[in-house]
Amino acid sequence: MDPTAALRLRQAITRTEEATRGRAPTGRPPEEADALHGTFATDGALGFDPFPFLRALDEARSRAVVIGQVAGIMHGSTELTGDLDLLWDGSPAEAQALHAALTRAGCPAPPDLTRAQVPYRVTGAVGDLCTPALPWGAMNVAPCLPRAGTTRDPAGFTIRYAALDDLIRMRRALGRPKDRRRAAELTRLALHRPRSGTFDSADGFPR
Repeated sequence: MDPTAALRLRQAITRTEEATRGRAPTGRPPEEADALHGTFATDGALGFDPFPFLRALDEARSRAVVIGQVAGIMHGSTELTGDLDLLWDGSPAEAQALHAALTRAGCPAPPDLTRAQVPYRVTGAVGDLCTPALPWGAMNVAPCLPRAGTTRDPAGFTIRYAALDDLIRMRRALGRPKDRRRAAELTRLALHRPRSGTFDSADGFPR
């Protein structure tokens, strides 16, 4: 468990609030984010606060894993974002936990959790709920679930988030301009972080 990951996210949300203070809504939702700048350039960044939903996930005993740029921030990325994406296993038990968390976090209409990817909206955050059935380039993302890291938020709840190596692979598999840029940043972070194992030159970071 990395106690600093939640603190990085807390600091990033404070930075987001400061950076968007006074920004007028444009009517551009996060789902219309471009492939270069991401959701921080959309209205999703206005009032973005993922913590109520992250708390609700923990209280519902969900095993969903934070992915996307929120996970990147938790590993040290400096780029801000305006949405919270999650990976979950697609099982009926997890669907029940997700439904409970969504309802608790103020979701006006819980989405159809039988789909491989579905958007959601709760108080303070929007994003996508994804299962391993969603095509992710050539990558199988199912193993990312058991390999997820955890962090304890100062407010007393646990957050599960994608491991750094997995997040880099996910970025590379998607391959959009923002993904390539963020994969490069995360790779630099990986190279400068103490790690055990052997060096894999194909991926460009230690194992």
